[in-house]
Amino acid sequence: METSERSPKQQRFSLVTAGFGQSMELTFVSTFLLMYLMEYAHVSSEGMAVVTVIITAARIFDALNDPFMGGIVDKTRTRWGKLRPYIIFSAAPVALFSVLLFCIPGAAEPVKLALFGVYYVLWGISYTMCDVPYWTLIGAVFSDVQERTKTISHVRAIMSVSTGLVILGAPWIARVLSFSSRTTSWGWSLTAILISGTGMGLFTLAFFGTRERRDLRQTVSPSLRTLFVVLFKNKPLFMVLLGSVVGFGRTIIQVGGAVFAVIAYNNEGYFTLIGAAIIIGMIAASFGAPVLLKRFTGKQVILVSSLMGALFNTLMYLAGFKNLAIMMSLIFGNGLSLGLFTVVQTTLIADAVDSIEKRTGVRNDGVSFSSLTFVSKLMGSLSVLVFGLALSLSGYEEGIAVTSSMQNLIFMSITLIPAASCLLSAIPFAFYRLDIP
Repeated sequence: METSERSPKQQRFSLVTAGFGQSMELTFVSTFLLMYLMEYAHVSSEGMAVVTVIITAARIFDALNDPFMGGIVDKTRTRWGKLRPYIIFSAAPVALFSVLLFCIPGAAEPVKLALFGVYYVLWGISYTMCDVPYWTLIGAVFSDVQERTKTISHVRAIMSVSTGLVILGAPWIARVLSFSSRTTSWGWSLTAILISGTGMGLFTLAFFGTRERRDLRQTVSPSLRTLFVVLFKNKPLFMVLLGSVVGFGRTIIQVGGAVFAVIAYNNEGYFTLIGAAIIIGMIAASFGAPVLLKRFTGKQVILVSSLMGALFNTLMYLAGFKNLAIMMSLIFGNGLSLGLFTVVQTTLIADAVDSIEKRTGVRNDGVSFSSLTFVSKLMGSLSVLVFGLALSLSGYEEGIAVTSSMQNLIFMSITLIPAASCLLSAIPFAFYRLDIP
């Protein structure tokens, strides 16, 4: 049994740094994978339709696995705690399969698609093993609500910084590592090695720099049935999950932004401008969220963020993508909306976990926080599905002449669909209410 303790400041630093590293890896895969497959692995438009199906099915499969991973976590008892062992043992597999996704060989397309499918499924399973314990660990480290909220906001803010650095820097790193006058597939492979290795290395600080709370270390392990019975009694939690899934459109621009930049501006580097605008907004909102939560309830803040998302996405469509300055300002507004959402979403789930524990005496934080990763993956899979369908319907593929109808269809998929999605997500959030005895 470990005896050394860590101060709240040390543990917050470790969790924030780990979040920075994890976000590096996830952002790189989520943002540049479709572009890599289309532009550098030379997968055809028909093949991209298959890729879309693979990613969607794999993410839904991973999402369904999350509650079971949460149950395994809740029943785990080791001298390192129930969460930290998964942090240290999942880092290497996540890094490995992230790299392999950007090392698709120049073979026949069926071979490319088969390898991609295997790599992506194994990546998803590995990522589940690291993601569920990480978010659960924040609640298991801090019992003080204010300290927990501060840590969540700092984690979300630093993840936004990490996301921005990867979005802005990865295309340039790939160019440099191509050792050529143009970016090559090999350059992206080397970039994947650099970013994934660094990111998941930093992620291990969540193991080395934290300790789970004493009151949780020796508790009796509840049965899986008990854990899931308590989960389904948690109505506030389900309102957060439903609102999040309905609001999946918030993430479409991250999934398809790089491809849109190529189609709209004939330059993937323009995505650095799009990414910078949304990331700056997210960072500002993430640091500002704790201040807002002192004056307003989490329910009020997340409702406002949903309405903001609907408004800014609608205005962006009406303004069009040709006026880049106006588009950047509206994307910044979207970043504010998304930053508030990500902080408050996690805070509302943590509050719901505490509430159900007071009612039932059972703490199922692993299963409950697995729902956070569950909806994140489901949101991502729906975003990939919608954007992938729009891409296929547009008829765009590498080397084809871009038409205005292609541009307009893709632009609608990253503006009007997110606007409607954000507006609808406000309905479940309006029914969020904690049942505190």
